[in-house]
Amino acid sequence: MLDKAQRRLDRAGVVNAGLQQGSATDLPFGDAEFDVALVAVLGEIPDPNARLEELDRVLRPGGFLSITEHLPDPDFEPFGTLRGDVEGHGFGFERRFGRAWAYTANFRKQG
Repeated sequence: MLDKAQRRLDRAGVVNAGLQQGSATDLPFGDAEFDVALVAVLGEIPDPNARLEELDRVLRPGGFLSITEHLPDPDFEPFGTLRGDVEGHGFGFERRFGRAWAYTANFRKQG
């Protein structure tokens, strides 16, 4: 998948993006290294606390976290559950787009 994504980036002429394989509960990045995290596989990460702790660790204060969920993903998280989990890790809810079965929820890291 990384090779396929890199080919698409190359074809599109994107030069300011990088791809990295790693564990979502032990990301290979430094603390507060990113301004933005886009996540489309949160439900596939079995440890709800570790996944959000790592996102909190790698995002700078004020960083933007956008999470997309879509049925029929067997690991789909309803918005209410997701929002409670994410806010419980120090993120403030900003906005939600979509419907109950396919949505994107945006949060901002506090502090």
